[in-house]
Amino acid sequence: MGLTNETIQSKLTEKFGDQVTAFDTTYGMLSFEAPKELNLKVLNFLYDDDTLQFRFLTDLTGVHYPSQSGRELAVVYHLHNMTDNIRLRFKVFTGINQPDIYTATGLFSAANWMERETFDFFGINFVGHPNLKRILNVDEMDYFPLRKEFPLEDQTRIDKDDEMFGRG
Repeated sequence: MGLTNETIQSKLTEKFGDQVTAFDTTYGMLSFEAPKELNLKVLNFLYDDDTLQFRFLTDLTGVHYPSQSGRELAVVYHLHNMTDNIRLRFKVFTGINQPDIYTATGLFSAANWMERETFDFFGINFVGHPNLKRILNVDEMDYFPLRKEFPLEDQTRIDKDDEMFGRG
């Protein structure tokens, strides 16, 4: 019998108690949250535990939730246990005024560029990152383009014909 979502949730709850929350299973993938101060402890536990063995970082990205005061920015980790072929989603939230999260580069080499990209587009500061600088945008850019702080399009424009875009 392989590793199950119930086993993962049980082991996380046993180790971290009520600090891990919001357990959910969407399309068979377990998701949960933890405070940002625990991100490295949780990641290390998922990596080191002999039963869990989540040793592959599939993806790391950011999400902007402008309506969640004090939790506007999220870092989302997608981890994969290659032995049992099971994945999970782990989220940590931070406020937009102090968007500091500990870097995971010491545990996953792949986190290096993913954290740089997340910094570049969302402005999340990965504390302890060895080379945290913009990776795709120009250094002079003074905003973070994937934050939902700007309208999708300028409604006052008169130089476009909506019929050309199927909206007329």
